[in-house]
Parts: sequence; structure tokens; C-alpha cells
Amino acid sequence: MLLSRNQKRIHKLLNMITYFNNCKAFSSVPRQNQAPPSSNLSRVSFTVRCFQIESCLRQQHSSQSPTRFFVNPVSRAIRNQSQGAFFDYLHNTRGFAFTDAEHISKNSPQFMSNLLSKIDDNDSQKDVSKALTKFLRYNPINEFEPFFESLGLCPSEFEPFLPQRLMYLSDDSIMFENFHALCNYGIPRGKIGRMYKEAREIFRYESGMLASKLGAYEDLGLRKGTVIKLVTSCPLLLLGGIDCDFACVVDKLKLLPVGCDWLEEDLSDRKTYSWRRILETMEFLEKVGCKEEKLSSLLKTYPALVIEGSGKRFYVLFGRLFKVGLQVNEIYRLFIDNPEMLSDKCVMNIRKTLDFLIGIRMETQFIRKILLSHMEVIGSCSLQAPRTACVSLNVSEDELCKMLTKEPLRLFSFVSTTKKKRKSKLLSEDSRKYAEKTAFLLRLGYVENSDEMVKALKQFRGRGDQLQERFDCLVKAGLNHNVVTEIIKHAPIVLNLSKDVIEKKIHSLTEFLGYPIESLVSFPAYLCYDMQRIHNRFSMYLWLRERDAAKPMLSPSTILTCGDARFVKYFVNVHPEGPAIWESINQIST
Repeated sequence: MLLSRNQKRIHKLLNMITYFNNCKAFSSVPRQNQAPPSSNLSRVSFTVRCFQIESCLRQQHSSQSPTRFFVNPVSRAIRNQSQGAFFDYLHNTRGFAFTDAEHISKNSPQFMSNLLSKIDDNDSQKDVSKALTKFLRYNPINEFEPFFESLGLCPSEFEPFLPQRLMYLSDDSIMFENFHALCNYGIPRGKIGRMYKEAREIFRYESGMLASKLGAYEDLGLRKGTVIKLVTSCPLLLLGGIDCDFACVVDKLKLLPVGCDWLEEDLSDRKTYSWRRILETMEFLEKVGCKEEKLSSLLKTYPALVIEGSGKRFYVLFGRLFKVGLQVNEIYRLFIDNPEMLSDKCVMNIRKTLDFLIGIRMETQFIRKILLSHMEVIGSCSLQAPRTACVSLNVSEDELCKMLTKEPLRLFSFVSTTKKKRKSKLLSEDSRKYAEKTAFLLRLGYVENSDEMVKALKQFRGRGDQLQERFDCLVKAGLNHNVVTEIIKHAPIVLNLSKDVIEKKIHSLTEFLGYPIESLVSFPAYLCYDMQRIHNRFSMYLWLRERDAAKPMLSPSTILTCGDARFVKYFVNVHPEGPAIWESINQIST
């Protein structure tokens, strides 16, 4: 292996240093392997160049690796040993605090998987811990990669944040200090990644500034747990001064029985909120008559209405109802009695009903009567266009208007039949597919009517027999039935490919590149890449491998997942003839 040869060259370099400096630390290295001093200079230059190429390839591989559907299967013992060795390196060698080293070593599985793949097989079979310790001693790592992964970010997310000229976290002391300020306040480390992604500026604050901003929100009257949930869901609150809209929302909540605890109970740290919209919605509800007890009840019963609503949209609806003849107190009563009418769906249905009634030129007094009497039904129905209703009844708009004036309830017989027909047609066509898909998933081990099965039914495309045919194609290629099942559960998109495409891509992997079919276990996303991309990049890699300019068994993910510019840099320009060969490969494929 290329890595083994490079390690031997590094050992020889160390032997040379021992020869010149008489260092006793490496006295165990046999001196008979040392070359004469006259030849050591060329060996130094060659070894350094090889080490730089190896480092570049290693850095490119680790930073460009996508979020795998699952990490290479390793035993718990190997995982524990590798985590322990990595912890010792971070804590004892690099001087990380115990909690930092422990969290990073236990919460960066993708980085650990890449690290284990670089260890010499002979060394790893003897003792993984010793082999990893030895590897880390001579191969510096980019500490930002496992650090960002331990914060909850996947490689594709944190790659743009990797510093260009830094490798050690201690080199960015300001960022690390602000990270510790968040940890010391009680914010879970696994949620700090999202904060870094959405508001990187807070990690550049001067010492003590971040802690003071967190304390400022507590001074508003919020509990510490509420502040933690707020800043993890809305990290932009920590930019600049205290958000004025948020402060107004807090002031209003303080006057309500529900209090500020409502923020902690009903906000989700997985969503982002607009405090201006929330403030506008609360102000609108206050104006329509929702005071204290009523508003508190509404916040508890319909939290999404306030959190995700829009005060401006409510004002537009209010204006339209006022124009068709409703009095202000009548509109307020409608909102109080039917708070669900402020939801997005109900607002849209009410507007359609108004357009329908105005379109047939109904008088405002009759529109007012229908709205006051049947608002609950109106909010739940989506009406047809007036012309469609006239055609179906073979009447004019004036006749339709007279008909609805006498019998208002007939209005709800004009519920949109387009959606009904489309839905019934889809149901009739999909009923058989649904049954076949369900039977297929049950054979894979899914539990009937479970959330997992519902999600899988939405992801799979094609008939049940087609899905089974594609599944069998993977089994016939040499994979174990249980292994294919796990691949499908973690990467269901694989079964959306046709059988012919799957066979061609497997042939390219096993016959053209010479890789075992088991390579799909660690990188099932390979099957989802375009065939032209696979052929072109594999052809270039094979050409380099034949000339010993690339590792003999590079991971397919390393070859395929990197961008075009990075591929050209590390797989084309590494050889003098590379650009010409790469151009000819692209011309042939096109």
C-alpha cells in the first residue's frame, strides 16, 4: 500500500535525523538501514514531497466525504479502542480539556471511520489503539473536522467553514473561547453547530461579550432554560443588541396568565421564527378582542396560529370582510368564536368564497348573512370558480345568485370537484401499487402501519414487482439479503433506479475498477451518481493507478463526491500528462 511505503520513508527520515542529532529517543531504529549522508538529502526531498501529496489526498478525502447513510460496520470493541486512542491524543498530546476531548472523540463517527480506513491493515489487526496512536503521532489531522462534526454538523455542512490555513483549534482561540462560553451557559454541544452555521459572527466576539448578551435576555425576565431554547432556535438573537420585536413579545407575555414560560413550552429548537410576525399577530388578536384570558387560551390551544401566522394577512382578511358589509364587532366575534379561521388554509378558503359570491354579483346583505351563519363550514371548503358551477348546473350567473339567495346551503355543493376527481383517480390507480409496495416492505421487515413504513412508501417509486426486481438485482450481484435490506432502509433512493442502470453501475465498480461488491455497503450513494461521471472519473483514476500516481484502492466516495475543480487538482494535475488524458476522456464520453 502507498501509505505503508510512505510510512517506511518517514521512518528512514527519522533515522537520518537520529544520525545527525544523536537523539536517543529513536535509538531502537536499526542503524544498518540508514543510508550514507550523501544520499540522505535526496531522500529528504523525495520523502517530504510524498508526505505532502499524501497529506493533500488525505485532507481532500476527509473534507469531501459526504454524510454517509451509515458508517462502516465495526465492532463495539474496535470503536471503543479507537475512541480511547483519539481521546488520549486530544487530551494528553494536544492538551484539550477532558470534557472537550471526550465529546469530540465520541461524537465524530464519520471522522473516526475515515481515520480507521487509513491505518495499515497489518497494524490494525494487532492492536487498533496502538496503530491509531502511531498514525496520529506522525500524521497531523485537521482538528476542525471532528470538532464541527461533534457539534452536530455533517461534513457537507461544515466544509465551507474549514479555515484555509489553520489545522489546530488552539490557533483560533477566539472561536474556541466563545464556544466554551456557550457550553458553560448550558447550551448542548450538539446544538451549537446550528448556531455556528446560522450566526458565525457570535463566535468572533471579544472575551465576555457573549456571556453578557446571554445575561441580557435573562434580565428581561426569562428563565435560563428559556434563553437556551431561544438562542438555539434563533441564534440571530445574539447578534447586535436585544431584538426590539422580541422584547415587545416578552413584555406582552408578562401581562398574560400564560407568561413567558409559553416560549419554552411551545417553541421548537428545530425551527426559525420571525418575532416581527409573532408581534403583529398578537397585536391583531388584541385589537379583535382577545384580551388576557382569551389570548392566553388561544396561545395554549393554537400556538402555531400565533407562531407561524402573519398579522398583515389577518389585516387584509379583516379589510375584505369589512368591505362586504360586516361590522367591526361582528368581525371580532367571528375571530373569537372561530380562531381556526386565522389559519393559512381557512384564510384562503374564505377568500375564495368571497370571490365566488362577489363574482356572481350577490348583494352584500346576503353575503353578510352567509358569512355570519356558516363561517365554520366556509373555512373548511374550497369552492369552484363561478363559471364552473354555472356550467355544471347549466344556469347563468344571475340565476345562480338567485338560487343561493333562497338556499344559501347549496353554496357548499360547489366544493371543488377537480381535486375530488384527481384524488379519486389517483386512489384508484395507486391502490394496487400501494398494496404491492406494502407487501414488499413487509418482506423487508418493516412494521405494518408504522411511521417508518409510511415514510418508506412515500420515498419508493414504482410498482411492488419492480422494487422486488431491483432488490433481487443487488442480491444476485453478490450482496447478502440482510445487507441489501439495510442498504435500502438507509438509502431508499437506490430502489428508484431501473434494473439496467443498477447492473451497469455495479459492472463499472466490480469489473472496470476491480472493487469488491461490498464497497456498496459503506457507500450506497454510489449507485445514485450519473453514469458519465462514474465512467470519466474511474477512467482517469485507473490511468493514474497504472502509473503509481494514485493509491491502489481509493474509496469510490473519494473519487466521486468531490467537486470538478478539486478532482482536477488532485486527480488530473498530479501527473504531467493528466490534463491531456482527462480532456480526451471527456471528448470520448460526449
